[in-house]
Amino acid sequence: MIQKVAELVSDRIKRLVFLNAFVLKDGQSVTDELPPPTQQAFQQLRESSKDDTIMLPFPLFRETFVNLASLSLAQQIYNQVTPEPAKPLFEKLDLKKFYGLNVPKSYLYLTEDNALPQGEGFGWHPHMSSRLGLFRLIKAHGDHISTAKTDPKRLAQKIYEASRD
Repeated sequence: MIQKVAELVSDRIKRLVFLNAFVLKDGQSVTDELPPPTQQAFQQLRESSKDDTIMLPFPLFRETFVNLASLSLAQQIYNQVTPEPAKPLFEKLDLKKFYGLNVPKSYLYLTEDNALPQGEGFGWHPHMSSRLGLFRLIKAHGDHISTAKTDPKRLAQKIYEASRD
């Protein structure tokens, strides 16, 4: 998580760029930011795994992480995905130090990203981004994963815009 890394190496950071990223409050976990039905689904996936991991079923992965991809590209990307360790998603983080850092921040918001449900009390921007205090906002068309595969040059340009002095 970018917030914890920033705490460890803040003296080497010129600007933090959050790319449709969770900006957790002190004491929260990633799953705390998910709607209750999603939290329950993640817990069920975790409990049904043999090694405390989470692997999303393809239909959920398709609609949330690669919703702009063609079906064939979505399947190709999914076939390369491995289960994710569950523990970090449920771990409550002490972020007091992060919120005391004086590091410039940017938030790159990919507007078609459904990995985090959009709506009242959820979503990437402004729900997550507003927690940064003063920050630079850059918006771009894109989803969570397939945009990096299909248009890496444009995504790199947006990251550059977000990171410039």
